[in-house]
Amino acid sequence: MGPGRPAASASGLEGRARPGKIVLFGSGEMAPSGRRGHAVAMADFEPPVKVAVLETPAGFELNSARVAGRVADFIRERLGEFRPRVLVLPARKRWTPFSPDDPYLVAPLLEADYIFMGPGSPTYAIRQLQGSVAWRYLVARHRQGAALGLASAAAIAVSAWALPVYEIYKAGHDPHWVRGLDLFGDFGLQLAIVSHWNNQEGGEEVDTSRCFMGRERFEAMRRFLPPEVVILGIDEHTMAVFDFQREMVEVLGLGRVTIVRADGTQEVEAGATFPIRWLGAIRIPPPIEVQPPPGALGFPQPVLSPEAAALIREREAARQRKDWATADALRERLRSMGYEVQDTREGPRWRPLGDPTAPWQPL
Repeated sequence: MGPGRPAASASGLEGRARPGKIVLFGSGEMAPSGRRGHAVAMADFEPPVKVAVLETPAGFELNSARVAGRVADFIRERLGEFRPRVLVLPARKRWTPFSPDDPYLVAPLLEADYIFMGPGSPTYAIRQLQGSVAWRYLVARHRQGAALGLASAAAIAVSAWALPVYEIYKAGHDPHWVRGLDLFGDFGLQLAIVSHWNNQEGGEEVDTSRCFMGRERFEAMRRFLPPEVVILGIDEHTMAVFDFQREMVEVLGLGRVTIVRADGTQEVEAGATFPIRWLGAIRIPPPIEVQPPPGALGFPQPVLSPEAAALIREREAARQRKDWATADALRERLRSMGYEVQDTREGPRWRPLGDPTAPWQPL
């Protein structure tokens, strides 16, 4: 089933495009438990599924390309049944050549079936994406039916009120909340999403639950939130899957989801579902139509990078001298880059990893 499929619902919005799923990861987006979250998001689309990994939350880090690249590699290698075509969008920082305000850089978001954002800094992601072209494209594409995967920092950043984790935990700022990207506001929900809810990295010495805030400090912080805001705590290696077709949330993974409202707290174990209305008076916003700029490129057709071509030649030379260990190591390196190689009498051939329908290409 593709995006934008019509559906009847309790809201009475028959015949109108519905937003895609939203998968909130408490952590573990590259763990075996997290694989199911990606699979649930991608299952609504016919292969090959177009996946865009937005680099922005980690854009301040010197290795931000690798941070996003690891997620891209995981999706390519572990979700091969969807034949994913994965593209990392390096929308790292405003007023640079890699700006989230560059419509040509982020145009592939408008074609993506599944858009993922993950680790980094929640407040950095908010500063870079608030009012940006990238955020406008992401929201529009989700309203048209694309699925979203939001892990760790990105899950916090899309809150109505976001937790400034690093500022409080690392830099010693006084406890406070900041205005977030408010992804769920148009759905009638006022959420403060807190990933790493059951974190135990501090061991017996320090309470690092509630995303490193600790129970005592977090309870005090609750008083700073408007009373209508609902806190959604997501345990590590746990996912909350928002399904706007059914208007339900499914909990997957190893832990639980904690719902904290002014009138009390509820915990939902993995394997269970609950109505979205537990989080507020749900409404389904209309689709948004956005056109890419003239001449913008979407998901590119598979091409062989110069680096990959050099590695294929190096591997062929290793095979000729019967250095099988080196040849095998280079094959795995090429797989990590998104290519598979086939050896033939006429020489090596390649195709994109995870797309068995793609024709083999000569070097």
